[in-house]
Amino acid sequence: MDLTLVDLGIMDYMEAYDLQKQLLSLRQEDRIGDVLLLLEHPPVLTIGRSGSRDNIIIAEEDLTARGANIYNVNRGGDITYHGPGQIVGYPIIKLDSLGRDIRTFVFNLEQVFINLLEEEYGILSGRDKGHTGVWVGDEKITAIGLAVKRWVTMHGFAFNVTTDLGHFDWIVPCGIRQGGYLPRGPAKAGP
Repeated sequence: MDLTLVDLGIMDYMEAYDLQKQLLSLRQEDRIGDVLLLLEHPPVLTIGRSGSRDNIIIAEEDLTARGANIYNVNRGGDITYHGPGQIVGYPIIKLDSLGRDIRTFVFNLEQVFINLLEEEYGILSGRDKGHTGVWVGDEKITAIGLAVKRWVTMHGFAFNVTTDLGHFDWIVPCGIRQGGYLPRGPAKAGP
């Protein structure tokens, strides 16, 4: 599978969302190949299709004062935080060549991070039976939330590397009340 990797640096969430929608349309029409956008966002909360504003813990006015916007989006999942120190990836991939199997796509995406964490950083991680993503013990290190339109993916993953985990105190991440989030990677590879 050929995949074009695009490093966008730091980009506003809505600008990246609009770009995803444009690329999604082009990929559905086979005018481009598969693309993976990698970037960071300024602080932002996104609420997926099964999410709820009830999972925002602090007042929305406080979020605005801290420079964080809130957007309802068309991906799966509940609420999540994106911000500096977090690698966000948006795969715009046509699943035809992958058997149109969304569960296998998500499983393989999780496996990329499980392998990366072990092989590059010596961190053992895995899956949680009840929740999508990658976990180190009972703490989530990579969140995954996708939308699939006419067998092309959009949205994707958020991998906590040097993320300010205090920002997760603003929400009930992914609607999961137990566990937490970890920053891992080159800057904080310890337990």
